[in-house]
Amino acid sequence: MKRETMLAGGAAVVVAIALVAAAAVPGAIAVSEDDPVRPGHLSIQEVAISPGEVTGGTATLSVDTRLEHSVVSSNSESENVTMRVRAVHLESGLVETTAEAAVPTISGEREVSVVQNLTVERAGGYRIETVVYRDGERIAEGQKSVRGVGTLTPAYADTDVRFHWQGSDGLPPVEYTVASAEGNRTTLNVSTFLTNEGDVPSEELRVVFTVRQADSNIVADRRAVAVGAIRPGRTASPGAELAVPEGYNYYLDAVLWKDGVIVGTARSVANLNPTETLEANETVREVGIEVGDFEDDQREDDRPERTTSERDGGAGGVPGFTPVVALLALVGGLLLARRRA
Repeated sequence: MKRETMLAGGAAVVVAIALVAAAAVPGAIAVSEDDPVRPGHLSIQEVAISPGEVTGGTATLSVDTRLEHSVVSSNSESENVTMRVRAVHLESGLVETTAEAAVPTISGEREVSVVQNLTVERAGGYRIETVVYRDGERIAEGQKSVRGVGTLTPAYADTDVRFHWQGSDGLPPVEYTVASAEGNRTTLNVSTFLTNEGDVPSEELRVVFTVRQADSNIVADRRAVAVGAIRPGRTASPGAELAVPEGYNYYLDAVLWKDGVIVGTARSVANLNPTETLEANETVREVGIEVGDFEDDQREDDRPERTTSERDGGAGGVPGFTPVVALLALVGGLLLARRRA
């Protein structure tokens, strides 16, 4: 019994010493901690570019980047993330503008959208480069091209009214009839067709008709006609009479104005000279803004390798006459002439 009492006392002393040590020495008893927070995986899932505010000299491109966040543990999250977007001119290779934004902390399996605006010159095309950083380290990048920025219409020149015909379907956008002919003067009844392709009535518009002599480009006559507002889905047919000298060919120009700004033009011809004919000039213009495919890696411009004929200035292909061939032709001609003699 005495022995058991001694063992129990010894155990009590050991427990007491352990308790005193735990209180006196920090960290003597390890406390289990939760799983450490591990950063998730970020990647660029999609980049969408849309036009924003457009002025006469600049255009704002709205760049919407969608980041995909994947977790590597139950409480993964991404902190201290920043995104840099810049516009590089496709022709010069110069950086036009750069924007940088901080991304809020991302947690869980999801996608987040980061929208940044880039204001560039309203001309040419640009390569939009996107780079994602975490704690100052680059973790994702990609690029996307956009072309035809110059075709974006400024707000002051925007209208839903269009010339109904542009000549591509065989119908002239500006037509005419001969109203009268007296002496050496011919009066033309010139008209056009304007259609409101929008959903609301148009602004107050006017059309200026101009007749230009084809050879000299001299303005023979000009008239301005008020069009007023055109209802949605309706077509107006403004017209005017213009007097010109007979016996010449003329360009018939129609210029559409909105609040002091030219918003559209059209051209046809009037052949009044029976010995010559005239056709309206064909123009080449950009067809509209075009956004390229997104690339998730940084690469140099994909320029196709030039062929041999392009490298030597087009000298490849079918060869022309060389000095040897010319000499052989001369000798053959002399022999043939001698034989006939």
